[in-house]
Amino acid sequence: QVQLVESGGGLVQPGGSLRLSCLASGVIFRLYHMSWYRQVPGKQRELVARISGGGIIYYVDSVKGRFTISREGAGNVVFLDMNSLKPEDTAVYYCNAANPGLHADYWGPGTQVTVSS
Repeated sequence: QVQLVESGGGLVQPGGSLRLSCLASGVIFRLYHMSWYRQVPGKQRELVARISGGGIIYYVDSVKGRFTISREGAGNVVFLDMNSLKPEDTAVYYCNAANPGLHADYWGPGTQVTVSS
C-alpha cells in the first residue's frame, strides 16, 4: 500500500524557519517526481517545489531563494527547508509523488504551516 506522510509543520514567527519531511512507502520512489504543494482556504492548490526522478528542481517564484527541496536515500524521503518565512506562506502543505508514465499520483494528508507573530 502506497503511503505518504508529512511532518514538521507548525507555528513559526515571520523570518523563521521550518523543515518539512515526507516519508514515502509502498513503491520504489526514486523514479517518481516528488513535489510539495500548498493550499489555503478558498484557493487552488499551488505547486511550491518539485524534484524530478532525474534530480531536476523547480520552485515557484514566490519561494525562490528561501525554500530548498531535497531527497535522500532511495528517494523515499523528501524535505522542504523553508527559511525567511512570511505570513503569506501560511497554508496546508502537501507531499505529492507522481509518475506520469505509470499513471501514478499519490498525496499525503497534509501538514499545517502557520507563519504569524
